[in-house]
Amino acid sequence: MKKAEKVEFVIETLERLYPETPVPLDHKDPYTLLVAVLLSAQCTDKRVNTVTPTLFELADNPKEMAKQDAEVVREIIKPCGLSPTKSKAIVNLSKLLMEHHNGVVPASFEELEKLPGVGHKTASVVMAQAFGVPAFPVDTHIHRLLKRWKLTNGKSVEQTEKDAKRLFPQEIWNKLHLQIIFYGREYSPARGFKPENSPIDFAFDVKL
Repeated sequence: MKKAEKVEFVIETLERLYPETPVPLDHKDPYTLLVAVLLSAQCTDKRVNTVTPTLFELADNPKEMAKQDAEVVREIIKPCGLSPTKSKAIVNLSKLLMEHHNGVVPASFEELEKLPGVGHKTASVVMAQAFGVPAFPVDTHIHRLLKRWKLTNGKSVEQTEKDAKRLFPQEIWNKLHLQIIFYGREYSPARGFKPENSPIDFAFDVKL
């Protein structure tokens, strides 16, 4: 199967399997999404969603969060891992949002990536899911699958993002990246993967 045919097959299969793509992280606005995405580094979305209700009860906006002690935040988010680093980042980015952005999350890759704890992937998720700006956040599922499907050489996450943006139409990036994540979790996991159980891997004759 040629690369262009593979791309078409992936788009059609994922649209059939996942016509709806609800954002996996519970949030109510760009700020709560930003915090949830930051917490999701090396942590499952499911676990983040068990932690954020308590955290957002404490503070669900930059003004209130900026007043909090990082230690208090750390205790709440401990189940997510990396809590010392993440708690400081959450409090400090909230202070910066108050100081430089009037408490509003900026709709800009450049400005988001200046915030503590916010890398390119986190910024991409916020831009895509909070502001509807075309982006292609590459997580471990997307990196693994596009490499497995030979749609990227998988040398780096950056390369995978470049290849994904080149291969897939921009107007579907925001939906497609979620569809690939859902597919990876359900059909094509890192462990216990069986190509015969995965329609895309089976069609592409993926070998273990």
